[in-house]
Amino acid sequence: MNGMLKIADGLDSVVRRVGMGFAWLVVPLILIIVFDVVTRKIDYTRLMFSDFTQQSGYSVSTILQDMQWHLHGAILLMSFGLGYLANAHVRVDVFRELTPRRTQARMEFWGLLLFALPSLLILIWYSFVLWSISYAANEGSESMTGVSYRWVIKFFLPIGFIVLLSAVAVTMIRLYAYLRGSDQEAQDALDRLEIFADDNAALEAARLEAERALQAEAEAAKKGR
Repeated sequence: MNGMLKIADGLDSVVRRVGMGFAWLVVPLILIIVFDVVTRKIDYTRLMFSDFTQQSGYSVSTILQDMQWHLHGAILLMSFGLGYLANAHVRVDVFRELTPRRTQARMEFWGLLLFALPSLLILIWYSFVLWSISYAANEGSESMTGVSYRWVIKFFLPIGFIVLLSAVAVTMIRLYAYLRGSDQEAQDALDRLEIFADDNAALEAARLEAERALQAEAEAAKKGR
């Protein structure tokens, strides 16, 4: 079991590094959006890029708009795994939050085994088929002046789902260790799991307590004046 937990830790590190690495694409995405909007609203730059399009056959604005959703897609797909590991995704499970921690763990484990794993395997297969068709056709932008090689962004579909599958495998290993392992293994797994509702409740309580302390200090400072 300790060996499986080490494998889970290694996969966890990879998934988090991938997610945080691709998160930096937000910086060029913001710059591209700002540049595209500003240059389309200033007459001088708008006319200059229009002349460039007529002479070269490439539309700077169209290319930038294609790049925006390409970067959006890459960030989203490659951060799915990190979002799941950090429990940052949306959960619509009101009843789960009312159950004990071990019940939550069982529900999560069987939900991943029966629903997440089969769904992700299907998604990986068909997204790979979609990418291979796009690659074989050398698919480009729907606009004649847009970004070519659309198969590049479509390649992130199977890769993103594989990263998410790795995150699911990490969680399942830790859940199994928590439910079936020794006391030490269960504690090690519990320390790395971030899926439990009572953990979120504890964080929220700590945040509220900190806000109350700051408010009390502010009121005391006012009275001191």
